[in-house]
Amino acid sequence: MQIIPLFVAIPLGVGFFLCLLESIIHQKAKRICDLLGNLTCLFLLVASLMAIEIIGDKSAISYWVGRWEPIRGVAIGINLVLDGLSNLLLIIISLIAFMAALFSINYMELYTAKPKYYALFLLMVAGMNGVVLSGDIFNLFVFMEIACVASYALVGFGCGSEELEGSFKYMVLGWISSLLVLFAVTLVYGNTGSLNMANISKAIANSGLSAGLMFALALFIAGFGLKAGLVPFHAWLPDAHPAAPAPISAMLSGVLIKALGIYGLSRIFFNIIGFTPLCSVIFIILGTLSMTVGVFLAVGQWDFKRLLAYHSISQIGYVMLGVGLGTPLGILGGLFHLVNHAVFKSLLFFNSGAVEYATRTRQLKEMGGLSKKMTITGCTCGIASFSIAGIPPFNGFWSKLIIITACIQTGRYICASIAILVAVLTLASFLKVQKYAFFGKLPERLKEIKEVPAFMCISMIILAVLCVGSGMLILPCVRAAILTPAVEVLRNGSKYTQIVLGN
Repeated sequence: MQIIPLFVAIPLGVGFFLCLLESIIHQKAKRICDLLGNLTCLFLLVASLMAIEIIGDKSAISYWVGRWEPIRGVAIGINLVLDGLSNLLLIIISLIAFMAALFSINYMELYTAKPKYYALFLLMVAGMNGVVLSGDIFNLFVFMEIACVASYALVGFGCGSEELEGSFKYMVLGWISSLLVLFAVTLVYGNTGSLNMANISKAIANSGLSAGLMFALALFIAGFGLKAGLVPFHAWLPDAHPAAPAPISAMLSGVLIKALGIYGLSRIFFNIIGFTPLCSVIFIILGTLSMTVGVFLAVGQWDFKRLLAYHSISQIGYVMLGVGLGTPLGILGGLFHLVNHAVFKSLLFFNSGAVEYATRTRQLKEMGGLSKKMTITGCTCGIASFSIAGIPPFNGFWSKLIIITACIQTGRYICASIAILVAVLTLASFLKVQKYAFFGKLPERLKEIKEVPAFMCISMIILAVLCVGSGMLILPCVRAAILTPAVEVLRNGSKYTQIVLGN
């Protein structure tokens, strides 16, 4: 139980220490920050994997802050809850954070103020960990704001015109989404008299949904939909993701939109409200719309990172579609694709960062033949491209296959057809990337480029291996340890109350 608060306390503490470190030993602060930042993320990754065994046969473990435990089945204090779903998100966040920190060792030499970068980076990680562990909706909002404020600063970290514009737009729309979520939290408290998720679920089960709660649900959809970058709430994403440094783009697309958006929607609608046919329809519409609009906007892009940003919108649509089906197979497919997307999309943003690092451009038309000089970047980008397009045997194929099968099982043949069409268009989009960036003739001005430094290559190779290896999550023995507990959390729905409060 005592390991639960460490997921928040450790990155917060190290981030604060790094801020002090810069002012004390400025000259050597960069190397120490590299070491501490990576060790912290590695610790979180190991701890999240250990949590699989810690949970064991239990449905969830609750940590009551200050030992303010429930009295007569009513939560009176703040609690953190570690269950299958939150642990799955912790593993993803920690994995991508560690890979991003490793990538940052060399990449962030292009920028100044490395200690501040790592401090903000760990602040963002702490906020995301707090979101997925929080057992009450107000603290979920607080942790969400911690992660968001850090991400606003990190998007504009380069202080160029594009970075500041993207950060400003992201901040404005992020502020609007946070305001919507805060209004929703206020309405929920006013109608149920509690902020604890388990207590709220219990109150709704006893008295039903009032008009105020129905309005709060609409606000939650809009607020968390903005965080997730779902269509039609996606306006900030195509500007923020390309503007950010490559490791932060990977974090934003790989984990932030999932931890703050998809997780928030899933937790509230499955475990607090109870998933209804109307909720299913809303999720499916948002998912299908995001898949379609995102891929069509991506196909015409020539800016490498902007193309990837639009594909984030499209791929998150697959997750929403799978989860929105509400069936065990659909939820499995949605969560499986959430994991796979974190891996291959982070790798693609690392690839784009490596290309920009070597060529000083993101425009595909200004590239060509890069695989001759950047073999590791070219090979790993090819693997990631096949993964996101759903080509077997890469991980994206298995999760998309499960989602499409789940659509067919539930009689949603149009959704299945759209999912297949989007996969084909995704393949066409990334064949364009391969053709213009890595094949063809190498431009004269790029004759002297070389492969990126070692730590950047290592992070790309690890994620490329995972693009193949994470397909093993479909195997029953592996799935039972990681994916099945998360699926069961959503399937159990309002049983979350009994699990947390013990009554």
